[in-house]
Amino acid sequence: ENVVSKIFNYKLHLRHPRIPLRRGTNQIMIGGIKESLSFLSLLILVLGSTSAFHFPSSPLTTSSQFCRHRLQMTYYPSPTETEKEIYNIPNSGWKSKQWNWGSARGTGHDAAMICRRRWDSREERQKLVQSLLDPVEFKASYPDSEVPFEEIKLILGLAWQRGRWDGSDGGPGGYGEVLSIMADARRYEDEDEMISALNFIEDVSKRFATISRNAEELKRMKCIATEIQGRHHHAGKEEVFMDRREVAGMVLDAMGFVDNGL
Repeated sequence: ENVVSKIFNYKLHLRHPRIPLRRGTNQIMIGGIKESLSFLSLLILVLGSTSAFHFPSSPLTTSSQFCRHRLQMTYYPSPTETEKEIYNIPNSGWKSKQWNWGSARGTGHDAAMICRRRWDSREERQKLVQSLLDPVEFKASYPDSEVPFEEIKLILGLAWQRGRWDGSDGGPGGYGEVLSIMADARRYEDEDEMISALNFIEDVSKRFATISRNAEELKRMKCIATEIQGRHHHAGKEEVFMDRREVAGMVLDAMGFVDNGL
């Protein structure tokens, strides 16, 4: 591993202490004075500031904290972000010709039945929402427990479908429109996963005002969307994918998914 990758690991560790330091990072950080000064110079050069030395703050509580600087992380494709098949059902997934969303026949119907059973427990729904609202921390703490995002889209689809009856989908101009786009299987199914994720964030964030419960969470959503859309050319896929999970979690939370289920 090179020094630069260890620098990013150290910054990530400071923001999220549960993320372990990689082998050799401590030696870089606690070397002699000469080595430390060299490291500091390199750190400032790479990061553009000394923000890496700020210790982790408490969870987001004010609107100003929502517009936070987001980490750029080296990305290696994760199956939980790119896998299209759901629950190991052959020919499942939004882009599959056998999916047939909204029909009683098709892999979409089969997956929906499993999904409703899997998330029948309020406790499990609560854990899911918490994992989405703080995806970086969750991935660091439970690296093998991340729910595939294709399943998250299915959960959202079922929640929006249910929300048509009680208005929790935002009503006219709300998430029924996003569900239609998702079922169309083009805008969020681009061959470039980065484009798909950015499209999803854009569409979901634009309609959040139809379900948001207060000004603080609305500002949080706007900040996430505005920031990532403004600098996506410089953001890594990992950062974009984590933002996509966060906005999905905010929607499920605001809709009352924990209490209402699917």
